[in-house]
Amino acid sequence: MARTASVWHIFGFWRAKQSPMKKLAGWVLALTALILVSYRSFDNLDAVVTAIRSGNVNQLSSFFDSRVDISLPDKADTYSRAQAEMVLSDFFNTNSVLNFKIAQQGESGGNSYCTGTLFTRSGNFRTTMFFRQKGDRHILQEIRFQAVD
Repeated sequence: MARTASVWHIFGFWRAKQSPMKKLAGWVLALTALILVSYRSFDNLDAVVTAIRSGNVNQLSSFFDSRVDISLPDKADTYSRAQAEMVLSDFFNTNSVLNFKIAQQGESGGNSYCTGTLFTRSGNFRTTMFFRQKGDRHILQEIRFQAVD
């Protein structure tokens, strides 16, 4: 009971005489709580990055949409999930993956993106991935690999 009273005391809803610092602290606390509650994390990104770092197409394909846009240095097209798996498997076999580092990630209008550098034995590739919300998870809609000089 005392804990509840102290919370209301901080916000100053039932006390007329309260210092401005306590009111400010109450509002800062409320705003911080609101921000933390409204923050949506993108949990799939860690799994996608792990799959790319290891060159594991089977793990990566579990995040594919039914159609996936893939851009490679020598070709670009829209593929079915099975075709996309074969195309990326061939790409990862040709370019043995060493590591992947995220450079930037963000969200815009319910869609998410991630850019980074894929380090391979045959060269480095600027990699961009676009995700969209489908149900309760993000799915990979497009992936681009551009050779870095």
